[in-house]
Formats: sequence, C-alpha cells, structure tokens
Amino acid sequence: MKIIIAGIHTGIGKTICSAILADALGYDYWKPIQAGDLDNSDSIFVKNNIYNTHCMIHPEAFRLSLAASPHWAALYDGVSIQKENIIIPATQNGLIIETAGGVMSPLSDDLLNIDLIQYFNLPVILISNNYLGSINHTLLTVSALQHKNIAIMGIVFSGEEVKSSEDYIIQQTKLKHLFSIPKFDTIDKNTITNFAKTITNQLQQFIL
Repeated sequence: MKIIIAGIHTGIGKTICSAILADALGYDYWKPIQAGDLDNSDSIFVKNNIYNTHCMIHPEAFRLSLAASPHWAALYDGVSIQKENIIIPATQNGLIIETAGGVMSPLSDDLLNIDLIQYFNLPVILISNNYLGSINHTLLTVSALQHKNIAIMGIVFSGEEVKSSEDYIIQQTKLKHLFSIPKFDTIDKNTITNFAKTITNQLQQFIL
C-alpha cells in the first residue's frame, strides 16, 4: 500500500509520523521534495530514527538548497518542478510519501501540493496539531482535499493534546481519528520505535 502523509501546516509532525509508520509497518519512505537543510534532511531523520530493516529510504526527486517554500527554492536553484517529473519509486514494499509543507503550499507557479497529491491518486493521512488556529487550518485542509475528491484515511493529531479542539475537528469532518502522537521530551530512535510498537496492531486494522 502507498500512503501520502500531508499536513495542515509546515513543521507540525509529518516527518515524525512518517518515521513512526515506517517503523511500525516496515514501509519504505520517500519525500519527493526537500527544500533546504540537505545535510539534515527529513529522509536522513527517518533513516537515523527507525530500527525496522525492511524500510528503504528512497532519494528525493528534487533536492533544493534554500529552506523556503518549494516554488521559491526551485526558482532560486533554477529548477522547474513539474508533476510529470516526480516518479513514485518502484518497490514491492509499502510506501510512505511525505509532502513538503502544507497541502496548499506551492511547488511552482502552476502546481500546488494538493495537485501533486491528486496526480498520485493515493489516500492521505492528514497530520494536525493543536495551536491557536489549527481548527480553522484543519477544516480548510479537509475541505480542499474533499473538493478534489482525494481520499482521506483519517487524521493523526501530533503534539500536545487539546481534547476540545480534537473532538470538534472529528465531529465536523466525520473522519477517523487514527491515533495521536504525544509531545515527546526527547525524539530519537528509541522514542520512535517504542511508540510505534504501541500502535502497530491498531495500524494493521486499517492499513495492511
């Protein structure tokens, strides 16, 4: 199975969630576009923080030098991002695909993340977080995905729990709450793997 990990915003826990899923399920990991921090990329984070040896880390389609919105980082590097040039890696394994930034983040003047998601035609796990404005951002993101007829497997809440916000989001969207990722004091290989073990059976009910 191939699954897209998308978020309501940037920096909300997509990579941590991707690492947890890869470790729990033994799926491969791929981030098509990495903008900036190339020596400490999300692919490197996942590789360094999981134990599951079944997981292969596939190289990015675009490695952009500037830590910025992908459309600007690509322009800075003199690169044109076109969805036809982003080829899903061939694998006999399951695959976790992590997007860069939020669903409506631009990849070029005429290409948004949501367009790439629609082009891939794969189901989405949506990562939400609890901050002032996250209800609005989550509901808007769900609406945008549904408008494009993109299948949403469910929502993962990442970080500090705010039950009232989470309950409201689930009530309004009618989406499945897959699991929640707590705000870890330390994020390392043991933290990721130990948490992955607690949800492996739960994941297998709706993914495998």
